[in-house]
Amino acid sequence: MKWWQNAVIYQIYPRSFNDSNGDGIGDILGIISRLDYLEELGIDAIWLSPVYASPNDDNGYDISDYQAIHPDFGTMADMDRLITEAKSRDIRIVMDLVVNHTSDEHQWFVEAKKSKDNAYRDYYVWRDPVKGGPPNDLASAFSGSAWEYDEKTKQYYLHLFSKKQPDLNWENEAVRQAVYDMMNFWLDKGIGGFRMDVIDLIGKIPDEGITGNGPKLHEYLKEMHQETLKGRDVMTVGETWGATPETAKLYSDPEREELSMVFQFEHMQLDEQPGGMKWDLKELDLTELKKVLSKWQVELKDRGWNSLFWNNHDLPRIVSRFGNDTTYRVESAKLFAILLHLMKGTPYIYQGEEIGMTNRKIESIDEVDDIESINMYNERLKNGHSKDELIHAINTKGRDNARTPMQWSGEDQAGFTTGTPWLPVQSNYKDINVEAALSNKDSIFYMYKKLIQLRKDDPLIVWGDYELLLPGHSSIFAYKRSYQGRTWLVAANMSEQEERLELDEDEKTAKVIASNYEKEEIDLERAILQPFEAFTVELSK
Repeated sequence: MKWWQNAVIYQIYPRSFNDSNGDGIGDILGIISRLDYLEELGIDAIWLSPVYASPNDDNGYDISDYQAIHPDFGTMADMDRLITEAKSRDIRIVMDLVVNHTSDEHQWFVEAKKSKDNAYRDYYVWRDPVKGGPPNDLASAFSGSAWEYDEKTKQYYLHLFSKKQPDLNWENEAVRQAVYDMMNFWLDKGIGGFRMDVIDLIGKIPDEGITGNGPKLHEYLKEMHQETLKGRDVMTVGETWGATPETAKLYSDPEREELSMVFQFEHMQLDEQPGGMKWDLKELDLTELKKVLSKWQVELKDRGWNSLFWNNHDLPRIVSRFGNDTTYRVESAKLFAILLHLMKGTPYIYQGEEIGMTNRKIESIDEVDDIESINMYNERLKNGHSKDELIHAINTKGRDNARTPMQWSGEDQAGFTTGTPWLPVQSNYKDINVEAALSNKDSIFYMYKKLIQLRKDDPLIVWGDYELLLPGHSSIFAYKRSYQGRTWLVAANMSEQEERLELDEDEKTAKVIASNYEKEEIDLERAILQPFEAFTVELSK
């Protein structure tokens, strides 16, 4: 067994985690000072969002130097100390690898812009104008064209994200070798692996309109594995928005020697209108969510590996998104924990998820920091959408929801900083904070701690088969996990009404393993699930 197969990963968005020096920006020393908290939670690794040198056009996902630390976050000595201090607590550091693009302030691009025959020109994707305009109609994920005109050299460069994030040309062997050298620099420092940002885009063929899953993608990943990962005890997870179970097997089948696992986002796109974008909202259909999550559980059973998540730095808070973040906040936060952490795969916790942090509502675009939300707002406003509609979409799906500062205590600025935070603290911090969670044995935190320990203790969670129950039920999500003659039942009522649980089970009562209503046993014959109630029980052999 690989260490990451029964591990739980905790994502830190460093800008918002903990500020040690009062400048309002979280930093590496702030993370170090909270490692005991993460050790208490029981996590095995930290996925650290970028701390590299960056002009912060996209909050660090636009990197100007892969082997330097942004002064806002500290120094390389601080980074080395974080790796060492985490390791002493049996916690590994998984770095964010952002190599689809760099910042336009990276030295490679600064050189590339100087002339068409510069040695670094071919590090990026350049094309001549077509009929006086962009080479084609490829669109940026951050709105507008994916092509930006360079007046000096009279060519367009490709940027699938911000125009300050020019795409690297992975067809250039020199680019690939420079990336592998950089990866080995970090691996030699003793990190635990990489989370690979939009890695499915590196095989793009822009002239044919191909961005994700290009024909050379897996060739590049195999080469990367040989040059950097082979022989090392590390974990890799690729961000792959377009992955299907079939392509996920290509990425994560160990015999292919590419990645450990991928993030797939099919379940995270179910509250958007078919054919639309993330901002085109629709109500979640629970039967669709069950179908998608179950498909990934079953189809990756024997080949490949699954990642499990509800939240990250790009997604709104799950308790606000699919749950009830007011009356049943605690119950629904625990429900999502139970549902996810008892599935097969590697679970990821996003900072604040373990205390039930919620979305932060704004009333004006002036309160928004996120470039994606701002660009969408301006573009759609011009196209006739109303301000109210767009603000509602940002409140529902905007990335700032996940990026508000971590709520450590009920003190000023939630104990995140002694200064003015870079993004305002969520107003409910006096009630929702780590200090309060640690002092309450029935808190969301202790549910997460319990589930993490269960995964370490019981191979059924790691290796058991999965079977969906009641697939057509509009409110109840129930499934079984079975391993070596033992079976666990997991059931959750994702509604605000009581629901009868009608299962074809022989036994009348079962002892509870975990429950968000503090029950010791469940009467399976007459089970009535309370609003947002979730539990798991072991069934008789």
